[in-house]
Amino acid sequence: MAAKNVIIRTAALERAYKSRTEGISMEKLTVEQALEALLEHTKVIEETETVPLLQACGRVLAKDMIAGFDNPPFDRSPVDGYACKAEDITDASESHPVQLTVLEEIDAGQYSRVTVEKGQAVRMTTAVSALFKKFYLQGLEHHRPSQLSGGQQQRVALARILLAKPRILMLDEPFAALDEFLRWKLELEDIIKEFGGTTLFVSHNRDEIYRICDRVCVMNRGQSSEAVPIKELFAAPVSREAAYLSGCKNFSDAAVTAAGEVMALDWGITLQCDTTGKEDASSVGVRSHFIHPVLPEADGTTKNVFPCKVERVIEDVFSYILIVSTKEEARIRVDVAKEQWQQYQKHISGNKIWIGIDEKDVMLLK
Repeated sequence: MAAKNVIIRTAALERAYKSRTEGISMEKLTVEQALEALLEHTKVIEETETVPLLQACGRVLAKDMIAGFDNPPFDRSPVDGYACKAEDITDASESHPVQLTVLEEIDAGQYSRVTVEKGQAVRMTTAVSALFKKFYLQGLEHHRPSQLSGGQQQRVALARILLAKPRILMLDEPFAALDEFLRWKLELEDIIKEFGGTTLFVSHNRDEIYRICDRVCVMNRGQSSEAVPIKELFAAPVSREAAYLSGCKNFSDAAVTAAGEVMALDWGITLQCDTTGKEDASSVGVRSHFIHPVLPEADGTTKNVFPCKVERVIEDVFSYILIVSTKEEARIRVDVAKEQWQQYQKHISGNKIWIGIDEKDVMLLK
């Protein structure tokens, strides 16, 4: 990262020691001298006793608790401050600050891989600073809520929740105010999974649900379906509502007329598919990207192939959206890659096309 400059002052240190070091000059006081001065004015505990932990409330700990190693391994490494060489700031004062070069920034508890030399420092940040960085809120620390945008307020709210370390997160459309690029940049699924506890996540965004959730249930008219693994819902939804929320665009009322055969009543076509165990299905669904234009003469296939009329062609960013109608005037959406549609148009004239649906892509729904 690019080097930055930081000013370190010792005015606070002077004020803290002044009350206990009457008559001692603080102009060039080393850490060791300051510690010696403090100990001279501190009463040493001579008599101690050992008590159970639960009875130790309100007592003074008589034995030093020393960590096995410093992390980061520098002397004078404060939290939410800077780790630096003591000799660099010995002569520093509020009126004569010292300028140091910051080598890197690390969160509290992380281990630095750089060695601090004379004139250098490493910045230490606590969980608050780390969350500001994680949610891209740097520079907004002193802003009032009214000065924040809706997306910034939403990020601050989530950061505050995570800082409290709750056991359960209950989130209702937590990222609704964020644009698509910022959602991707924040790596929200990693933030939720790093939380480690149970999360109840409510959203209408199927991409977020797929990336973040392990299990999902569908709410419909106040009723909740049984929670199922997320991939199961998308691969084999049971109900029409579940298929709709998982992104399916094409539905028709249906009736199973024979083994391996279902009538799509709204579309006026008969589809061949696996009906085992789904004889009571009342709807059929087909995802728009699983329907493809075909040329029966060239492909030599007639199974689940039907003539349609192109009603409208909509150019999307990476594909074309075809709105086609069947003989029953029912509308079906077809998503086709741009190159595929451009090649297909060379073989047809007018607005009549043939569409094909693979048996495995027909969903029988309740």
